[in-house]
This record gives sequence, C-alpha cells and structure tokens, in this order.
Amino acid sequence: MLMEADLPNDVEALRALVLEQARELDVLKVFQAEVERLKAIIEALQRHRFGRRSEQLDPDQFELALEEVEMALSQAQHAVDKASRASADRPRKVNRGSLPAHLERIEQVVDVEDKACPCCGGALHQIGEDVAERLDVVPTTFRVLVTRRPRYGCRSCEGAIVQAPAPARIVEGGIPTEVLIAQVLVAKYADHLPLYRQAQIYARQGVQLDRSTLADWVGRAAWYLRPLRDHILERLRRSGRLFADETTAPVLDPGRGRTKTGQLWAYARDDRPWGGEDPPMMAYVYAADRKGERAEAHLGDFVGILQVDGFGGYAALAKRRQQVSLAFCWAHVRRKFYELADSSPVATEVLRRIAMLYAIEEEVRGTSAEQRRTVRAEQARVIVDDLHIYLEARLRQVSAKSKLADAIRYALTRWSGLSLFLEDGRVELDSNTVERSIRPLALNRKNALFAGSDEGGDNWAVIATLIENCKISGINPHVWLAETLSRLAAGHSANAVGELMPWTAVA
Repeated sequence: MLMEADLPNDVEALRALVLEQARELDVLKVFQAEVERLKAIIEALQRHRFGRRSEQLDPDQFELALEEVEMALSQAQHAVDKASRASADRPRKVNRGSLPAHLERIEQVVDVEDKACPCCGGALHQIGEDVAERLDVVPTTFRVLVTRRPRYGCRSCEGAIVQAPAPARIVEGGIPTEVLIAQVLVAKYADHLPLYRQAQIYARQGVQLDRSTLADWVGRAAWYLRPLRDHILERLRRSGRLFADETTAPVLDPGRGRTKTGQLWAYARDDRPWGGEDPPMMAYVYAADRKGERAEAHLGDFVGILQVDGFGGYAALAKRRQQVSLAFCWAHVRRKFYELADSSPVATEVLRRIAMLYAIEEEVRGTSAEQRRTVRAEQARVIVDDLHIYLEARLRQVSAKSKLADAIRYALTRWSGLSLFLEDGRVELDSNTVERSIRPLALNRKNALFAGSDEGGDNWAVIATLIENCKISGINPHVWLAETLSRLAAGHSANAVGELMPWTAVA
C-alpha cells in the first residue's frame, strides 16, 4: 500500500506517479472483467451439466471445456493479483493436508544463515517452524533388470551341469517385465492411450519399441487373462439380477479396406444399493454384430431379472426364455421427454412425475430390498399408476406421428418392465450402473478409432473387463495386473482363477 511518506514532493514526479497508477487501474479493470467473464462461462457450463437438459451434454466435452476455462481463469486471476499488488493481502486457495500419507517425503530445511539476534547479538533459539508440502513427480523412468543364472559343473565326474531354471515370463525370450506389460495395458485400456503414442513416449527416453512389439505384448497378456474374464462372466450368469447394455466397436475389415461395426456387450451386477453381500462386478464380451441371439449366448443359462434399455433384442430373448424377466430403464424414458421439454407442457409434466420417483429412490437407497419394496408400494405405485393413465389420455389427444406420441408409445409399450421395480426391491429404477461401465469403452474408441480385427475386439473386451473390475473394487489396476500376470506366468492353476479376482484383494 502506498503511504503518505512515499509520495514525492516534486509536482512532475507526482504527476507521473498518478498517471502510472491510472494505467495500472485500467489494466486491473480489464483483468477483473476477464475474471468475471470466465466465471460466468463456468457457471453456464455447470448449469448446462446439472440442469434440465443435462443428458444432452457429452460428459467428456464438458470436462474438456471446463478445464480449459478454469486454466484461463487461473491465468486471469494471477494477472489481477499482480496488477493490484494485493496477492499478499488476500489468502489464495490452497490444498493443505490432502496429500496421501503413503507418498515419500523428501525434506529440505530452509534456515537463516546467521543465528545471532539482529537486535542485541544474542544467540537465537528455535521457537517453532512453518511447514509446507508440495507435490512433486519423478517422470517414468526405465530400468533394466539383469537376471544372472550361474551354471555349476562337477570336477569329479564332469557329467552334469546344474543351473536354476529361468523365471517364467509372459513374453518368453522377450524384454518386458510383467510390470511393464501391465503399464502398457493400463495406458491403453484405462488411460485410452493408443500403442503408437506409448511408443512415442518411450522413444523420448531413448527406448525404441515398435508399435507392433507392444501389440504382441498385449496379445500375449490377453491370452493369459481371458480365463479370468470368462470366470467373471460365469459368476454373473449365476446371479439373480443383471444389467445389460451394448455399444459399437469399429473393427477393421481388411477384405473391404474399411471398418465394420462390431459390438461390445456389457453385463454388470451391483447389489450395494440394497445391501446385497455379493461383490459388484462386470464383464465385456465382443461380438461381430448386434443380433439378439448374441446376448442369449453370452448369458448362457441365466435365470432372473435383466435390467436393460429399449433394445428389441432383449425383448426377443425374454420371449424365448420364460425364466428371464426384463426391467426397463426409466432414464431412457426420461431422455425421450427431455428432448421435448422446451416446447411441450406434457413432456414437462411427465418429467416432473419421473423426478418424484427418483426422489423416493434417494430416500430408500442403501436400505434392504424388502424395505425398498415396501416404501415403493406406499409412495411410488400411485405415481406410476397415475402416470400410466395420464400418458394413455395424452396419447389419444396428440398427433400419432408427433415426437411426443413416439415418446409416449416408447413408455407405454414397456410399462410392465418399467413397473417391475415396484414388485422387487432389488430392481433399480434405471440401468445407469451398466451405462457407466460403457463410458470407458467410448473413450478408448475415440482415441484408438477402431480395433484391428475381431480378435483385437475380443482382447479389448478381456482387458477392459479386468481393469473396470479393479476400478469398481477400488484397487490400482496396474498393481493388480502386474501381480496377476506374474502369478499366471508362474503357472497359477486354471482351476483357481477365482483366487485372482480383483475383489479378493479388498475382501
């Protein structure tokens, strides 16, 4: 702050100081206006994300836009601090005390050089200290593990040579450790980094690896890991309730010189919302097409409730298999009406009633299946019944060819499955559980563009399954993959793959 004693006595010097202060004030106003503009953009993005039209916003595009605006806001705010010379007077946002305790601490002491009192010359003694922690990083560093296996001979007979067997490897005769293979898998299928980009990163540290070499490692690892994915799928088949969904997987079709559209099917179980004891899990399966019989083949002898979207292949499955009941997704119904809410009071009213169902679900989440069923019978059934009457009445009043009529028919033709949650407390209101597991596949598809073959699509499904189960179980996929690959290479029994499942690490 400028004090009276700092003011010059000379008129010209004083004039120059005033002009300088005025220029700084103009600059400060510009930066402050930019800060306010960027804050308004962030607020608009947040409203777009959480507002009524939120489902039309691509989550990945939202995060990208938001981070770019937040970086610009930080830069503008820093400029304001510098221009106003007030950064020391206003505490800035800090992130103290949240750095994980398991991280290595490297301490440095910044001390005064002279321990004599500046006032009287006496000896100083420590009365306290200020401690600050900053997050540092050591970039990925390669190292070479050298394995020596001495050979021994007998001086008496010279007829035998003794040597310890070579440790088993995923890539026999190759250079990667299982830890490095795990790193490649996680980078490709969890961080969505294609192999050619990984090769470029390694080259910056002087490690020259062809993309085809990395692909060979991935293929070998997938061969070892496939029984684990199949074990998960078999456990899912024995469940009484599953979620199912599917998404496209572009695959190169060499014969035609372009891509064809394969499918990645996802099957999931999560009983935590009603206190179920079985661990949550999910599995991906690749198929060359979207035919309804694919789901039937994947599910085997599954008997129970299948929570799905409106894809007709599931309805055909339920018709062929009487032991399978379909529970349809209210989020998909809601989405149909979201698209019309700006221009249709009927759509707005439908959305209001669906929101009431979700409010009830929030209240019963985490309670037992029986308690959920009881509360739904008391509070949700009347809403569902009234909504059915309302939709039937509105359908008779609107044009049969209108989008609103399409949305109403979408709901009414699936009403039995939409109402199943009222009869069974285990059933969720929507299939968002499995839709969330589809998102990583979409991210990988955006970055890798397509799989190289049907076999590559299956490898994608196998490895993505295991990484997603690690995420569900809350464990580090790199650590788990490295350990699991080592155990598989060492000959872990194929009949005991259940011991390797990600959820066993947190059981």
